[in-house]
Amino acid sequence: MYIERTLQQYFMEMSSFFPVMLLTGPRQVGKTTFLTHIAEPDREYVTLDDVLLCEFARTDPRGFLERYKPPLLIDEVQYAPELFRLIKIRVDEARRMESDRAAGMYWLTGSQQFHMMKGVTESLAGRIGIVDMLGLSMNELKVRPSVPFLPDREFQCPRSDVDTPALFQQIWQGSFPGVQGCNMVQREAFYMSYLRTYLERDIRALENITDMDRFLRFIRSTAARTGQLLNYSDIARDAGVSVMTAKNWMSVLLATGLVYLLEPYSNSLTSRLVKTPKLYMLDTGLCAYLTQWPDAKVLEAGAMAGAFFETWCFAEILKSYYHHGKSRPALFFYRDRDMKEIDLLIEEAGTLYPIEFKKSSSPTIDDFHHVNVLERFKKPIGMGAIISMYPEVVQRLPKCRFIPAPLI
Repeated sequence: MYIERTLQQYFMEMSSFFPVMLLTGPRQVGKTTFLTHIAEPDREYVTLDDVLLCEFARTDPRGFLERYKPPLLIDEVQYAPELFRLIKIRVDEARRMESDRAAGMYWLTGSQQFHMMKGVTESLAGRIGIVDMLGLSMNELKVRPSVPFLPDREFQCPRSDVDTPALFQQIWQGSFPGVQGCNMVQREAFYMSYLRTYLERDIRALENITDMDRFLRFIRSTAARTGQLLNYSDIARDAGVSVMTAKNWMSVLLATGLVYLLEPYSNSLTSRLVKTPKLYMLDTGLCAYLTQWPDAKVLEAGAMAGAFFETWCFAEILKSYYHHGKSRPALFFYRDRDMKEIDLLIEEAGTLYPIEFKKSSSPTIDDFHHVNVLERFKKPIGMGAIISMYPEVVQRLPKCRFIPAPLI
C-alpha cells in the first residue's frame, strides 16, 4: 500500500516553477515510488540502474534525450552526469519557445551528492529545484498532518497512547518503506541486501574503495557512536584505518545520506564552547542492524537505548523540515567545557528553542536546568521542550513543555 508523503505538496509547487526537479536522498527511502505515484500519465520513466540505458546516456546523451522526451523522469541520474549540460540546452530552448511549458520538464532522482551535485550546480544553476527526502516519518506512517517542528506549535491531539515497546519496535524496524510490516527474517534480508547494494554500487562509484570489509567495520563503528560527539580517532582505531581515511569515508556517508553531523551552536561571545559536531545515523533500523541488536526488546533494555531514542527523535524533527522543503534547517546543539549541554537548539527568526530528549516516561523539570546558559547569546529564548515518553503535552514551566515522542 502506498503511503502518502508529506513532501508531495512542496514538490509539486516547485515543479510548477522550475524546469528541472532533483529529488535526492539515501537509497530505498521511496524516491522513485513517490515520483511515479505523483507523475502525470504522459511522463515517461527511465532508470539508469539499467546498465544498457546508462551506457546509452553516458556515450550518447544527445541521442538519449532525443529518444526520451519531456516530461521525463530519470532515476539514479548520478550515473550519467553527461546529461546535465544537454538538459540545460533543452530547457533553455523550451524557455525561449514556450516559457509556460518549460516548468517540470525533467524530474531526476539521485542517491549520491558528491559528483552529482557539482554537475548540477555547474550546469543547471537557476533552472533546478533540489529537494531532499528521508525515510518515512511517524506522521506519515500514522497518516497525520505535519509541520516543521517547533515546541510552541499547536497539537490537534495533545495526548498520545505512549507505548514504549511499540516505539522501540519502530526504532528497531527503521523508517525505510521496504521494512514496514516485515517480520524479523524479512527485515534481516532487507538490511543485508541494502548493505551489499550500498557497498557495491555507491561506495565503489564514489571512492573506489577496495577493502570493503574494513569499510564495513568503519560503518559499524560509526553506527555504534550515534548520538555522540564525533571522534575520528576512535572510529579510525576501531576500523583499523588512519584518521585521514576515516574523514574521507565519513564524507561518503554524508554524501549518501546515511549520517548527519549536527553542528554546535556558537558565536563570538565565548570561547568555552565545544566545537566538535554530534554524529547521528539517520535511520535507526539500519543503525540497529549494524550494531547487531537482535530485537526491539533487547535494544530497549540495552546500553544504547538512550542514544537510539535521541537519534530517532532527532531524525523525526529533521524529516519535519526536509519534507516541507527546508533542507537547511537551523538545527544545533549546545555543549560547553563545563559539560553543560542542551541536546538540540532550533533557531527560527532569531529565537532559540531548546529541546531535551529523555527516554523516561517520568521526566522532571530538572532535565531542563541548563537552559539559562543560552542567555549569554543575547537572543530571545522561545518555548522549550522535553521530548520523552510522558503521554501528554503539558506546560511545566513558563517556557518548557513536555511533549510525547510519538507526537513529534
